[in-house]
Amino acid sequence: MAKVAFLGLGVMGGPMAGHLVAKGHQVTVYNRTFSKAEAWVAKHGGAAAVTPAAAASGAEIVFACVGNDDDLRAVCLGDQGAFAGMAAGALFVDHTTVSAQVTRELAGVAAAQGLGFVDAPVSGGQAGAENGVLSVMCGGAQADYDRAEPVIAAYARICRRLGESGAGQLAKMMNQICIAGLMQGLSEALAFGEKAGLDGAAVVEVISQGAAGSWQMANRHKSMLEGRFDFGFAVDWMRKDLKICLETADALGASLPVTALVDQFYKDVQQMGGGRNDTSSLIRRLRKNG
Repeated sequence: MAKVAFLGLGVMGGPMAGHLVAKGHQVTVYNRTFSKAEAWVAKHGGAAAVTPAAAASGAEIVFACVGNDDDLRAVCLGDQGAFAGMAAGALFVDHTTVSAQVTRELAGVAAAQGLGFVDAPVSGGQAGAENGVLSVMCGGAQADYDRAEPVIAAYARICRRLGESGAGQLAKMMNQICIAGLMQGLSEALAFGEKAGLDGAAVVEVISQGAAGSWQMANRHKSMLEGRFDFGFAVDWMRKDLKICLETADALGASLPVTALVDQFYKDVQQMGGGRNDTSSLIRRLRKNG
């Protein structure tokens, strides 16, 4: 079992760190709001530290799951950052969804200090984190991935290395591009069915077994039909991710016309007061406009 640190105890990081304890790893946690770290320790065990550097001290692997590029830099760099507390040879694994640019930047800083770095964004949402069945997309050196994968297995259904540093983040962008289009399609179908006077749940029972089936359909159609959106992955966070996708596509010369359109639809949901709604709330704007 490994001595590890986990930085960031939000709706994803908290359960993930809990699975590490359950698997017998020695876990020290850090959270920007220290009382949250104390509450986590009271529930799961382990230890809490007041700075990322203190949490990382003596850890073989340091995991992070924070908010965005700036949050990640904040927990990694500076006198109180994780890199300052890590010994040469230790490994940093980042589960945050961030830009490939900041990933490569921090991987370079880590390498200069003799540290390993793996970008490992996840998919599966809060339920996937709580149930330990996340999909994990990784980038980095093979040797670093080989050290991380057995520990990541505590909360992963599947974990794969997809290339060098940044590849994990690029794969997560593909994931979010897929979700955006699928969610808009599902929203349109359900809203169409309502206008046509059909029983949406009955229709989904049939079409979900055919070519139209998807995770989104299986897991979100019921709450969408009921108008419940106060859970899951928030629109505000999805727009943060889609911004990364669109900026990266522009730099690569790739075209994302559907993604750009759905991003604007999510902006409409934000303006309706739904920034903290689940991403399935796209159907709200169709009902409003209908």
